[in-house]
Amino acid sequence: MRERHASQGVRRAREFEAFIAGAAGRLLHTATLLTAEPGDANPRARRLLTLSLAHTYATWDRLHGEDPYDSTRQQLAVRFQRAAWHEYGGLGRLRPSPAPDSVLARLTPTERLILVLRLYEGVAEEQTAALLGLPVERVRVICARATATLLHPPRGPAPARMEVAPS
Repeated sequence: MRERHASQGVRRAREFEAFIAGAAGRLLHTATLLTAEPGDANPRARRLLTLSLAHTYATWDRLHGEDPYDSTRQQLAVRFQRAAWHEYGGLGRLRPSPAPDSVLARLTPTERLILVLRLYEGVAEEQTAALLGLPVERVRVICARATATLLHPPRGPAPARMEVAPS
């Protein structure tokens, strides 16, 4: 019996390692987009991914044919949503950007989450809405607003008005 458990543990570890080898890079990029950190300095994204992968590993035997990538991506989204809620008092508020030059830093956490899921990850509106507990129409509106914000950034302040002395 112990031998069987040991061999199952080895098999599980190998399967998980193979999954990590194939998916970790893309999942880290997804987490980095969510946190709007620079790609070379992304401690929040790395922590988010580590916690999500730990959950996937813990539930590996219960996936029963489900895609481990989808499971991990869902964990990323849920953990990001929860962290944004606790750290910044809600998903709709802008927060100080870790990378002010990041285009995604202009978006609220909810806008960023929906945009990344919909456009980068290709998750359907219905799935995104179910994952976030929002109506499909709301996901559609938020995604459109976020896309417009990225495509048409707000202009800077108007130039100061100069007085011309009469001649």
